[in-house]
Amino acid sequence: MRKNVVAGNWKMNTTLQEGVALAKEVNEALCGVTPKCDVVICTPFTHLASVNAVIDTNKLGLGAENCADHKSGAYTGEVSAPMVASTGATYVILGHSERRQYYGETSEILKEKVALALENNLTPIFCIGEVLAEREDGSYNEVVKKQIEEALFHLSAEEFGKIILAYEPVWAIGTGKTATPEQAEDMHAHIRNLIAERYGKEVADNTSILYGGSCKPSNAKELFAKPDIDGGLIGGAALDAASFMGIVTAF
Repeated sequence: MRKNVVAGNWKMNTTLQEGVALAKEVNEALCGVTPKCDVVICTPFTHLASVNAVIDTNKLGLGAENCADHKSGAYTGEVSAPMVASTGATYVILGHSERRQYYGETSEILKEKVALALENNLTPIFCIGEVLAEREDGSYNEVVKKQIEEALFHLSAEEFGKIILAYEPVWAIGTGKTATPEQAEDMHAHIRNLIAERYGKEVADNTSILYGGSCKPSNAKELFAKPDIDGGLIGGAALDAASFMGIVTAF
C-alpha cells in the first residue's frame, strides 16, 4: 500500500539557527504521537547536517530542496546527491516549479538529477504542474503528462517505485489560491492513470502523489480525504511548527 506523506519545503527561509530551532519544534511535536503519515522536512543545504543531529530520524524524515545534475567536479556552488546523502538526508525535492522557472531546469537535466538521487539512495519528491495560462486554456493534463513522460518514464518499474510525485499547480503556489479538492483529485487521478498505462496498476496504486499549492491546516483535511491525494508538499505553512502539525494531523 502507498504511504501518506506530509513534506515541508522550507525554500530559501530561516538562518541555520532558526532552522535548527524549527526542526526541534517539529521533532518535539511528534514525540508521543503516531501520525498516520510519514513526516518529512526539506531544508536549505546549509541546515541539513545540523538538523539531522537534533531530530529523531525514525519519526521525522530529512530532505534537501534540490541536488546537482553531476556527481562531482568543477561546478562551483553546486551540491551533489552524494553530498546531500552524506548529511543524513534521505529525500530530495526535484523539478520544483521555481527551479524550472528561475533556473531553467529542463526534463533532460531532471533525468540526470533523478538518476543521481536514486543512485545515492535518496527518495525524489518529483514536482509537476501547470501554470495559470495552461490551466485556463485547458492544456493542463497534456502539460503534466509531458513533464512525467520526459523526465521519468524511461525508468524501470522498480526505479519508478522509489519516487514520490508532487502535483503543484503553479498558479496556486504562494498565491493563497488553492485548486479545489475536485480539481486536485481530477489531476491526481489523471497522473495515476498515466502511471498505470506505463507500469501497470500495481505500481500506480503504490505511488504516493502529494498535493502542493497553498495547502493549510484549514483545507488539508478536505484535500486529503480524496482517494488519489496521498498528502502534501507544504511551503509557507511548513515554516510554523503548529501549522505544519495541523496539516500532519489532518490525516
